[in-house]
Amino acid sequence: MDRAAGLSVRAKLTLSYAGFLMLAGVLLLAAVWVFLLRYVPERALMVTGSMDAPDHGVFPVRSNLLRVFAPRAAAVFALLLAFGLVGGWILAGRMLAPMTRITDAARLASTESLSHRIRLPGRKDEFRELADAFDGMLARLEAHVAEQRRFAANASHELRTPLAISKALLDVARTDPHHDAGEVVDRLHAVNTRAINLTEALLLLSRAGQRSFTREPVDLSLLADEAVETLVPLAEQRGVTIETDGAIASTTGSQALLLQLCTNLVHNAIVHNLPGRGTVRVSTGVRPGTVVLCVENSGEKLTPEAASTLTEPFQRGTERVHADHAGVGLGLAIVKTITHAHDGTLTLTPRPAGGLRITVELPATAPSAVRR
Repeated sequence: MDRAAGLSVRAKLTLSYAGFLMLAGVLLLAAVWVFLLRYVPERALMVTGSMDAPDHGVFPVRSNLLRVFAPRAAAVFALLLAFGLVGGWILAGRMLAPMTRITDAARLASTESLSHRIRLPGRKDEFRELADAFDGMLARLEAHVAEQRRFAANASHELRTPLAISKALLDVARTDPHHDAGEVVDRLHAVNTRAINLTEALLLLSRAGQRSFTREPVDLSLLADEAVETLVPLAEQRGVTIETDGAIASTTGSQALLLQLCTNLVHNAIVHNLPGRGTVRVSTGVRPGTVVLCVENSGEKLTPEAASTLTEPFQRGTERVHADHAGVGLGLAIVKTITHAHDGTLTLTPRPAGGLRITVELPATAPSAVRR
């Protein structure tokens, strides 16, 4: 946005310093006039001596004092003005030096150089608070940009894979007319379904992050029960036992997004489990000021470092890549986005015996507000 050129902040501060100095001089002269010069007579007075003090002479009059005093006062004002301008310019420069560093950092950030930090030294004051806040903003922005770039690269790779497979299948069908067409169609259908699921997951992830949804009273326990009921056939197919313990957990948010959150968590717990002998426990509860959804599953042991990366898009454990229900790698990323969009927190904790405990905390509301 183009703006008309104006005085710099340094020039304005300099003029302010000089102006206050001149004002102080005027007030000083006014005090001299009020408390001194007004007692000087306007006409000449003869002063005669006494026997003890024989001196005599003429008492000074106001006009003579003004005639002598005015040029010297003007000279003093000129010196005050020059001193105020020069001293104000120097002081303003020293005071605004941190602002120059902040401005330079902002210009660098505008050229996508987000690794620069101000790191303003000295004790805490307004400029240093601003510099520290700016450094924190740059750090968060750099991390966000890096995450978005990784996400775009991973999404491109994930979308390219089914397209490449489809192209290969079509090439085979075109070059080999005796190839089983039904097998090609079935494989194309599976690949196309995976591509559609990935695209829908990407759209859901984007919409949840924008927080463009209507908030309404929701009972998290009902949504958890609905998710479990939907996924019971999958659990039975994989030999996984699901246990539920649902206390009323009233919150406010999007019922559709929170149902997706519960479904993703339960699906993740079923798929990434011990085949034929796995267990999943889904529970809801209330804590001071929050409601809690906890999903635990048995499975292989995970390190805290590995668990912390599972909410990043397209992150999968070793056993996930080759599983028949591996998904698109966005299940927990969507859970994380939905949780943050509802002002909640998501915690992933490896279980000592193996598996994972995922806890979602959301702001609580009065139970009477939820329509059951």
